Amino acid sequence: QVQLVESGGGVVQPGGSLRLSCHAAGFTIDYYVVGWFRQAPGKEREEVASISTFDDSTYYADSVKGRFTISRHNKYYTVYLQMDNLKFEDTAVYYCAAVEGLVPAGPDVDYSVWGQGTQVTVSS
Repeated sequence: QVQLVESGGGVVQPGGSLRLSCHAAGFTIDYYVVGWFRQAPGKEREEVASISTFDDSTYYADSVKGRFTISRHNKYYTVYLQMDNLKFEDTAVYYCAAVEGLVPAGPDVDYSVWGQGTQVTVSS
């Protein structure tokens, strides 16, 4: 069964860091685009970053550029989201998603597999 499992969420103070992990169970992430999304209460879901294992291209939303870094470890079928200098407005449930394809990362990818989400709370 194809499944994505997120981990690494938690509570952090403003300016702190967290690293989220997205583990692919039941499939490898070769030739996939994997994206990280977030949704805060009362707000629309926002794509924050993605990476293509096809060409190693990456995409970042303007709201996280310079603070978040997406990377992958194919050997462990895992994609990471390193989040630094966290702000109150980064508080949300973070989801990862994946779709198979020889395409670059970008904001208009139609994802087919979704994880259950992990909560990130930035609080003083």
